Amino acid sequence: MKVRDILRVKGSTLFTVAPDTALQTAVLVMSEHDIGSLVVMEYENLVGMLTFREVIAALAKNHGKLDDLKVKSVMNAKPVSCNMETEIDDVRRMMLVDHARYLPVIDQKMLMGVISFYDVAKSVVEAQDFENTMLKAYIRDWPEEAAKPSN
Repeated sequence: MKVRDILRVKGSTLFTVAPDTALQTAVLVMSEHDIGSLVVMEYENLVGMLTFREVIAALAKNHGKLDDLKVKSVMNAKPVSCNMETEIDDVRRMMLVDHARYLPVIDQKMLMGVISFYDVAKSVVEAQDFENTMLKAYIRDWPEEAAKPSN
């Protein structure tokens, strides 16, 4: 399974924010849409990722206040990314090694979407469920002669 398969099922809805956006505004967008990340774009270029991890760190550092903070002051300016052809096992490794819950998907310098740890886990579970269903069907259809021990 590849990243393209996850994005095909997930859809292409994408939430972005500019680096000069007030962090308070970005938090409201994340809350309003029930999302854990925003892609930070400057014109057509990905310049960072803002996730709830960076927001919580900013809140802790600023004693619960976001006042005049801008997205660019707290975002991850070097997010790990993948492309449409990246295998899901590779994505899982990248996410685990880099403690990344969200990966932007870049194809030929164009942002195609974001996949989350949840998206990857869901796709793995669905693939396992399908495989289990197929194996159970195969076992149910097992010919009786093959199941009897021969003398």
